[in-house]
Amino acid sequence: MATILGANSVTGYEVANSIRFNAGDSAYLHKSQGSGNQRTFTISFWVKRSRLNDRQAIFSATADGSNECFIWFDTNDELFVKENTSNSTNFEIRTNRKFRDVSAWYHIVVAYDTTNGTAGNRVRIYVNGSEETSFANETQPDQNFQTKFNNGSTTLNIGRMNYNAEYFGGYLAEACLIDGSALTPTSFGEFDEDSPTIWKPIDVSGLTFGTNGFYLDFEDSSNLGNDKNGGTDLTEVNLAATDQSIDTCTNNFCTLNPLTARGSSGTVISEGSLQYAAVAGAGDSSVFGTMGITPGMKVYFEVKLVQNTAQNSIGIHNLYDGGDGEFVKGGSEAGTYSFKPRGASSVTQYFNNGSSNNHSVNNAANDTILGVAIDNANGQIHYSLDGTFINSSDPTDNDPVALVTGFGGSTEQYIHASLDTSGGTEPINQFNFGSPPYAESGGESDANGHGNFNQAVPSGYFALNSKNLSEHG
Repeated sequence: MATILGANSVTGYEVANSIRFNAGDSAYLHKSQGSGNQRTFTISFWVKRSRLNDRQAIFSATADGSNECFIWFDTNDELFVKENTSNSTNFEIRTNRKFRDVSAWYHIVVAYDTTNGTAGNRVRIYVNGSEETSFANETQPDQNFQTKFNNGSTTLNIGRMNYNAEYFGGYLAEACLIDGSALTPTSFGEFDEDSPTIWKPIDVSGLTFGTNGFYLDFEDSSNLGNDKNGGTDLTEVNLAATDQSIDTCTNNFCTLNPLTARGSSGTVISEGSLQYAAVAGAGDSSVFGTMGITPGMKVYFEVKLVQNTAQNSIGIHNLYDGGDGEFVKGGSEAGTYSFKPRGASSVTQYFNNGSSNNHSVNNAANDTILGVAIDNANGQIHYSLDGTFINSSDPTDNDPVALVTGFGGSTEQYIHASLDTSGGTEPINQFNFGSPPYAESGGESDANGHGNFNQAVPSGYFALNSKNLSEHG
């Protein structure tokens, strides 16, 4: 599995925050639109997906469920730009490209100019700086067609549309609407001069946003719908300060990868792919993280054991997705190294290369913070429970040595977790790779200033994100 950095490891303009939408919360932003230019305008945003194979609206302009214009990902993960009137299609552009990479950020620009005499130039889609030209369907609007965007009688939504209440699951950053201009991607980003295949954001605050335009940078956690351009703010629905994230298009953080969810069909990955749960009684399941830990790198993250009610394994595997895309029960295979804060027979357990060992530490209580310090230089994993390292092991000098040891540190390793849900209560883990999905007042970061952790990050260990990978990976 290749680590995908996208526009993340380069210097220059920095995006501080994104917003995290959880579809299960029916979370979205909205406002009544003013009257603007319904023929010529541009929508631009950076997006990182965490929910696939389902219809999810990013932007929509809605009169009601039968009359709306929208930009969404469809059930087959293609991008749709479409407008309906009385449930009849006015226009529809659907990409052949499938947007299934949950480990990277995409920059998407949709430029509308229905005044253009060339039909194919009336709605144009750009991804990561390049125009999309391959479409599964391309029915362009009639010349001078007036869309429902910038229509004073409709509601603008971000993260939702009225039709079947299609909610988005994932992250958005640098969301803009430019009223009155059909812009190209170079108004919002540029290719890196040293790495010309890397598309990165630029400062958009100097653009002319127009009468009905806006710019959302998501830097005010108390007002995530704040229009940085000074216009009317969007109203948050089912969003909270904890939905502000530091996972952005200039520093991409590890999350869980729903494409590697194996075993039980009751596996539930949510909260921006940071919550891992399973339906009680549905059977065993497993999942991997999106980023590899390179040889020699030391990584720290935390897991809040919200409901530590089933066998619960957290560790690494030396093959991504088990090497075969099959379910991997915690620690049971050769090449797996892990700790179970709730193990078999009501005891904690640890695993070295698939070999099981019971430990005298009691099963962790609900809401315990499990610290995970992975040393891929010396081949050890140190675990702490609410700040106390098990066996008093010392991650900084490996004396005393960690419980989990022996993987050598010479190959890339991959974060792996599994749950046994044969019991009667749903188990829930929340992963904090630096931007927690829960309220965290710890305020601890790594030596590079990345992350918000409950406990002090051991010296020499770093959050798993693209900036740290470019420096230490």
